[in-house]
Order: sequence, then C-alpha cells, then structure tokens
Amino acid sequence: MKVWMMMAMLTFTLLGKAQQPIYKEPGQPVERRVTDLMGRMTLEEKVAQMCQYVGPGHIRETQKRFKGQKIAKGDDANGFYPNLSVNQLLELTEKGLVGSFLHVVTAKESNDLQKLAMKSRLQIPLLIGIDAIHGNALVSGATVYPTPIGQAASFHPELVERISREAALEVRATGAHWTFTPNIDVARDARWGRVGETFGEDPYLVTRMGVATIKGFQGKDCQGTEVALACAKHLIAGSEPSNGTNAAPMDVSERTLREVYLPPYKAAVEEANVFTLMAAHNELNGIPCHADRWMMTDIMRGEYGFNGFIVSDWMDVDRIHDLHHAAPTLKDAFYETIDAGLDMRMHGPDFLEKVVELVKEGRLSEAQIDRACSKILEAKFRLGLFENPFVCLEKTAQTLSNEEHLQSALEMAEESIVLLKNENDLLPLDFSDYKNILVTGPNANNHTILGDWTLQQPDANVVTILDGIREIAGSAKVNYYNYGDDVRQNSMDKVNEAAAIAKKSDLAIVVVGENPLRYQKSKTCGENIDRMGLDLLGTQNQLVQKIHETGVPTIVVLVGGRPLSVNWIAQNVQALVQAWEPGSLGGRALANILAGKVNPSAKLPISIPRHSGQIQMIYNHKPSQYFHKYIDGPSTPLYPFGFGLSYTRFAYSSLKLSHTRISDKDSFTASIELTNVGDREGTEVVQLYIRDIYSSATRPVKELKDFARVTLKPGEKKTVTFTVTPDKLAYWNRNMQYGVEKGEFEIMIGSSSQDKDLKKVKMEVL
Repeated sequence: MKVWMMMAMLTFTLLGKAQQPIYKEPGQPVERRVTDLMGRMTLEEKVAQMCQYVGPGHIRETQKRFKGQKIAKGDDANGFYPNLSVNQLLELTEKGLVGSFLHVVTAKESNDLQKLAMKSRLQIPLLIGIDAIHGNALVSGATVYPTPIGQAASFHPELVERISREAALEVRATGAHWTFTPNIDVARDARWGRVGETFGEDPYLVTRMGVATIKGFQGKDCQGTEVALACAKHLIAGSEPSNGTNAAPMDVSERTLREVYLPPYKAAVEEANVFTLMAAHNELNGIPCHADRWMMTDIMRGEYGFNGFIVSDWMDVDRIHDLHHAAPTLKDAFYETIDAGLDMRMHGPDFLEKVVELVKEGRLSEAQIDRACSKILEAKFRLGLFENPFVCLEKTAQTLSNEEHLQSALEMAEESIVLLKNENDLLPLDFSDYKNILVTGPNANNHTILGDWTLQQPDANVVTILDGIREIAGSAKVNYYNYGDDVRQNSMDKVNEAAAIAKKSDLAIVVVGENPLRYQKSKTCGENIDRMGLDLLGTQNQLVQKIHETGVPTIVVLVGGRPLSVNWIAQNVQALVQAWEPGSLGGRALANILAGKVNPSAKLPISIPRHSGQIQMIYNHKPSQYFHKYIDGPSTPLYPFGFGLSYTRFAYSSLKLSHTRISDKDSFTASIELTNVGDREGTEVVQLYIRDIYSSATRPVKELKDFARVTLKPGEKKTVTFTVTPDKLAYWNRNMQYGVEKGEFEIMIGSSSQDKDLKKVKMEVL
C-alpha cells in the first residue's frame, strides 16, 4: 500500500512538473519563456505591460500634501489620478492590468505590490522603476553619491562604473529594478536647471561617463538579481532649450544632432547595450519627441540596433495632445507615440482601454503591441523577477549606506571638487595655524550638498560642510554663523552680522550657491527650476564682499548643480572651490581637500560663463563664433572646460606623434612627457584635443578626444600615450557622409581646453 502511494505521489509530482508552463521554468532560455508567456496572454494583458503608474504611497502623500487642491498643470514631481482611486489601482494590479510602477520608495511597498501581482491569472511580476540618479537617493537611508556633474568632473569612468554598480545593489535591495539614469543630454545652456544631472558640455566626456554608468548598473549582460536596468535619456536635445527652460522647443540641424547630441546614445546602445531609453519633454524641429519616429525607430532601432524598450517621460504622451497640439485627441496621441516607437507610457490611466481600441480598429497592429510587451517581459525574466519578485527586508538594511558604499561616495566626492583659485597658496590649510574660523553662508550646514533627485535623508547620514570642517579643525576653533538656509533671502542685517564676526576671525569659509532640494520651496536649481541669469541670488554676493572687506583671508565654496557667474568673487577672494553637489559625505570630502589630506584633481566638465548673456558658452565652438567680440565684456569664459588646479604643479613637454602622415584608415599614437614639478603627490587629468584645420563643413576649434588620470610623486616623470584611431578624426562632411577627410589636423595635449594650457603639433591625412 505504501509503495503504491509513493508511486502515485511521484507520478503526480512528475505530471505537475510536466504541466508547468515553460515561462515558469528558470532553466529555459529567456526568449522561449517570453514566447510561451505571450502565447497565453490576452491583448488587454499585453497592453497592460505597457502601462506604468506612480506608487500608491506616492499618491497618498500627494493627496495629503495638496489636500484636495488641484495640482498645477505641468507639475512634474507630484502625481495622483483624480478618476482612479488607490483602491482601484490596487485592484488593477491584482488583475494583472499594471505592468510597472515608479515612485515606490520602500521595500515594504514593493513587496506588497508584488503580492498583489502574484494573485493575477498569469502571475507576471511588476517592473519597478526609480530615479536613482546618483545613488538611490529617493529612498531614506540610501548612499547619496555626488550628482553626475560632479562625477564628470572626476574624469574617472572606472570610479563612475563602480559607484553605479553599488547603486544597483541599493536599488534592488529596496525593491526597484530599473533606474532612470544616465542623463546623457549634452548640457550647453547653464540656465537650464537640469545641468547637475548631466555629465556636462562635451559629447566625448558625456559618452564615456554614460557608458560607465550603464555598465555599472546593468553588468555584463543585464541579468541577475544584483543588476538594474539603466535608462539613457532624454531623446533628444532638450539640454539646449530655446529659452533655457526645461521642455522648451529645440530646433537644430541634423549635423549638430549627429555631432553633438547623438554620439552618447550611439555608444549607449552599441557599446553599453543599454536596455531602456526615455523620450524627451521637448519638441525637436517641430515634432514632439514622444512622436518622433525618425529618432526612436529609424535611428535608435534602425541605425544603432537598439533592442530594448523605450519609455515616455512623465505625462509627455498626453502632452502631444494638450501641450504641443499635434494630436486632436488623447487617443490620437496614444496612436502617434506607439506608431513612432514608444513601448511604455509613464504614467496614468486611460492608456490600456484606448490602445486596445486602436488595435481593434486596425490603426495599430498587434505586432506593434507584441514588440513592446516582449521586451518588457524579457527585462523581467532577465532580472529574475519570475523566480523571486520580493525583497528581504534584512538585506535592505545591510545594503543601504554600508561601509564600502560610503567609502566610494567619499572617494567620488573628493575627486569631484574643483579648485578654481588659490591665490598665494592659501590652500591647503594647516588648521593649527588658525584659532578662530568663521563658517557661514546658506549652504554651510544643510543637506543642499545632496543635490536634486534626493528626498529627505537622516541627519546622521549626512556630513555637512560645517560638520566636515569641525571634524578636522576641531569644534572649539570653528565659529558658525547661521546665515539661514534660503539662498534667495535678502537680509542685509545678516550680512552685516556675519561681517562683524569675520572682523574677529582669522579665517572665513563662506559657502554659497544654490538649493537643489526638491522637497523645499526655496529650491533654485534642478528639474524644472530654470533661471534667467546666473548670478548668486539674494544677498550672497554682498555676504562675500562684506566679509572680504574685513581683510580676513576668505575661501568661497560653491554648492549647486549649474555653473554660476561669480565674477567679483573670482577676481577678489583668495580661494574659490566648486564643490558641485558632493553627496552624503560631501562635507568630509571638502574638509579633506581644504586641509590637504586630499590633493584636488577634478577638472571642469562644463565652462563657467562670466554672464548669462554669453550663452552659449562652450569650448568646442565653431571658428566664427567670436569673430566679433562683445563690447561690454570679455568673450572668454570665467573658467574654461577642463580647468582645475592642484596643490602641486605639472609640466608638459616633448609632444610626439608616432606618424605625422597617415592614410584615412590608419591609427597613430600621440605621447607627451608629464612631470610633477611640485612638492607633493598629485593626480593630473591629461587631455587630448584635436582640430581638423580645413574641412568641407566647418569644425569646432578643438574637440576632446581622450583623457587620462595620471598620479605622480614629486619629481616623478611619465610618458602619457594616447592612441588616435580613425573615428577620432572622422566627422559628417558637407554631404552628410561620415568619414575622415584628407588634410591637416592639429593634435593638442594639456591640462585644460584653453590654448595656453596646450602643447600642439600637426599631422596630415593623405
């Protein structure tokens, strides 16, 4: 009897395994699992995978914050659905009619939503996305790394890849699987509030940092439980808007698109295999980017071979209808965007029903839906969500802000801070020489160092600039004057009070700049916070001037995500430091640099203009850009791209080429001798620029084509060699054909983009 029962149970078990759907078998190839699952799905279930909603917790917070008031039109930070309750959204999730969520910021909420999805007919897990732009900073307790503009200042792609790999672990540990980064827009207008989440003004630097970020998040093959999908954004050219404001129109030639804005995307797809792309808020040459078939389908999928899925940005699908007026109805907008190549709509109701109608009416084909659905499902299989969609809460606590991640955040911050001026070698400081140090300014003792895309973090997790100075100098020496946190405040009383304290001090450290914190009303930079001018707001400039007038040695520290026009400060104070938004341990990093524990090595990834009237201010401009000069000020930047000081000095000599005459298919090497002629160890970012001297279509006066970080001890010398391949000489010629033209090229190597910092030699393509 017992044997019979055991045989029956074994047969039942084997039968059960045989009947298990292929899509639920982990050992099956992903492609086969996707095909099997899609064969079991209804049209409604397929379209549901294309639907993304904000998380219920975010909706409840928004409703609480606005207390029934209508959200302002164009609000891109808050979301809820007037005609869809939280309970109804949860019911849709349980029925398998939601494919993705965003703005889910706790592991518990992620688990709760996945439990609902597991009750659906096919038990398809949810794909949860989050704006982990510089660490998973929308989650309380996460490691907050420097914002991308600071990362770019390091010129250190390997470190960027490492912190992105760590950020992926924190993303997965909190229940998300997909990050809406990197922003590989090439930022060419400092008025634009989102400069801080980009890698700066140069296509090559943006490309290298973007590729590093994607590889860090996605790993080798974007597979497993320790990687996260990356998202290259925004398609395209929204970073040089017509009036400096986010989502404003952009008109640009195909030449400029291919020379400036598209190279980072080409590398993101072809080199880094990015799995997702995001369309842009703006219109491009009269076409809303979310309806741009040429960009999404012809170029990304056709030319570059993109094989992932494309997601919309916030409510931009709807804006094809209600902002751009390029579709008469919302349903028409849905048609336009899917037909152009979009795969997922962020965010909101109505999409599922109307897209199903469009298919049944024959305007959209089911094949178009299958294309989108299959790639979204593929992502879920690759990430292991069908095996385990849940997060262990104990692992969450162990992963967030662990010691390894914090050490990387500190290292990144130290490599991101740019020393712009150091008159009479005021820096580094020997704090034992000072008895009374004044620290003041609106950014001296708050969380503005964390940057945009950050929600409130525990005070214990953040080392403010004041904290960092106190750690090294000792609290007894440091006299903090609370100027207030609002960078726009106009109290001259506070300015005078600070100056009075400065008179009794023997050193002043004044921390000014902008406020990027999205949860504060006093925010002055970041997403949708654009400016007419670039001067310091409020009485910040007067604060620095009054303190400087006392005669006390003064160090000014700039905190913020965009370059600021600080002409008077640059001309008058002894030391000026661009700290950007250096993250959780930014205060410690800055103090380490001020004290000389770390020798600054960062270089500017974007030019600093003297005035907003100089925009566009870029180093890689065309030869005729300054044929005529301004009559009311210099045409040069305040500080150029690639510039940054060290506490040691480097000498460049003996620039040599392996060949001075080559064919258009040959490579050659350019080498230079770099010597540390100072008295301390330091790291120099050696930069290679190239100019095509005569060309059928005009070329920039110089273009960054490579760089290397080189660390030398005092007196040490090293030969730095770059390999120049044909692609570094190629461009889109007069007939829009890509290749290398014959003629002379100038090869330049040095410490910044300005001519006086470069050694030059010519070579010829035969």
